[in-house]
Amino acid sequence: MKEKSVEISLTRDVFRLAQVFTISRGSRSEAQVLTVHLNDGGVSGRGECVPYARYGETLESVAAQIEGLPETFDRARLQDLLPAGAARNAVDCALWDLEAKRAGKRVWELAGLPEPKPEITAYTLSLDTPDAMREQAAKHAHRPLLKIKLGTPDDMERVEAVRAGAPKSRIIVDANEGWSAEVYAELAPHLVRLGVSLVEQPLPAGDDEALRGIERPLPVCADESCHDRDSLPGLKGKYDVVNIKLDKTGGLTEALALRDAAKADGYKVMVGCMVGSSLAMAPAVLVAQGALVTDLDGPLLLAEDRDEGLTFDEAGVHPPKAALWG
Repeated sequence: MKEKSVEISLTRDVFRLAQVFTISRGSRSEAQVLTVHLNDGGVSGRGECVPYARYGETLESVAAQIEGLPETFDRARLQDLLPAGAARNAVDCALWDLEAKRAGKRVWELAGLPEPKPEITAYTLSLDTPDAMREQAAKHAHRPLLKIKLGTPDDMERVEAVRAGAPKSRIIVDANEGWSAEVYAELAPHLVRLGVSLVEQPLPAGDDEALRGIERPLPVCADESCHDRDSLPGLKGKYDVVNIKLDKTGGLTEALALRDAAKADGYKVMVGCMVGSSLAMAPAVLVAQGALVTDLDGPLLLAEDRDEGLTFDEAGVHPPKAALWG
């Protein structure tokens, strides 16, 4: 897209969650997101981001980054104007949406991608007592892929409870940086026995050197340790899979580039999300095509979503309608 002056406006939107969502770092009852609106002569584009406190982001800091952009820029220049993160993500995705509407085409066409298809997505079970997690698992036992939030001393009991509640579902777990290499080595064989197929970020990102060269019977996925293509050299020998989230990569542009680079380096790909609306998931569906794991369940955790939200059914999460994005 050529550089052209566009009007940027921001809205802070709040979506109630269907139930309190808990991970090892804390709980929340709502999703607070920042929505970017780009307007150009009657044509508009939208993008959504979720500032992440783990990386020092707030709604205010992300808004300030966006409000500091120059009057004219395009997607290519944006990559240098803002660092990888939530602010660039929302603007980048809004630019893609704007260009698609200008051209009367879909974003996947503009990006030279095959027409997207539905992808089976994980459904995340909130961290709770083992009994409560068994009940959650039983309620969602019809889902083909469940994700469990872990990172506590009672993790095995929780996994066993979920497996009992959902005996046929595939399971992945997310330790949210809550383990050590010793805990991983101790738990991995038991998790494999219970049919767990992947663990996300078992060690803190700053202490993951301990993963290098150790036996990994349970594949390990880099989440907090992988932001964009610059992260890849530091992952060698430590991880088997990379989790691509647009709020980390800084948008669809870098997410697609990271996906291709990671595959070229021999990694499998997972595409994840923060807890946000269908607008945030929509561009990620394009990145998730053919991924080992798709984890775009944000809208399923909400009590309310945007109009024209994504469709979720037995085939998975469907690509967005043009009325939503792209």
